[in-house]
Amino acid sequence: MSAGPPSTGPLNIVLPLTLEGSIVRLEPVRREHVDLFWDVAKNDLDDVFRWIPYSMKTWEDFQHLIDKAFEEQERGESVVFATVEQSSGRVIGSTRFMNIDRINRRVEIGSTWIAPAWQRTGVNTEAKYLMLRHAFEAWKCMRVELKTDALNQKSRNAILRIGAKEEGTLRRHMLTWTGRVRDTVYFSILDHEWPEVKTRLEGMRTLQ
Repeated sequence: MSAGPPSTGPLNIVLPLTLEGSIVRLEPVRREHVDLFWDVAKNDLDDVFRWIPYSMKTWEDFQHLIDKAFEEQERGESVVFATVEQSSGRVIGSTRFMNIDRINRRVEIGSTWIAPAWQRTGVNTEAKYLMLRHAFEAWKCMRVELKTDALNQKSRNAILRIGAKEEGTLRRHMLTWTGRVRDTVYFSILDHEWPEVKTRLEGMRTLQ
């Protein structure tokens, strides 16, 4: 399937933005989410944030995360969401569009975390579907990027499973808060690949 000529002009990103699915709702992050994030994650910090390159150990770390999210949004670099379970209304994690490049019509989906009780469910699949659909169909992106720690095989497999293509590894890419030097694996989905990925993700959602 041909992608046709790319859209011209910068991405038109209108905020606030809420993305609704049958399992999850991605709602704009708010200051009061710091307590909700802390409550759902505080007993499983090592599990949830094992691969996050910055420290997430205290309530203050969560406060810093929210502050940084608002700073990035004000600069037009990110759109940050709280992930909410539709059936209960409970906040269960977070994700974001980040490293937004309006001129070149590309975004990254990342900084995703989900509390353990909702891992390996339909939450992550539907959240990725909602974000990819919005990026390609509303914003008319040419490219969506995803990346992960090279040691995080679980994440690498999950990204490949949704239909992204592995592009390569940036060696000695990032210094983590523990002092470990991280290699980072990059993946992408392109606009002409989206119809096939969309069909794949819709099938995965049906099977949940």
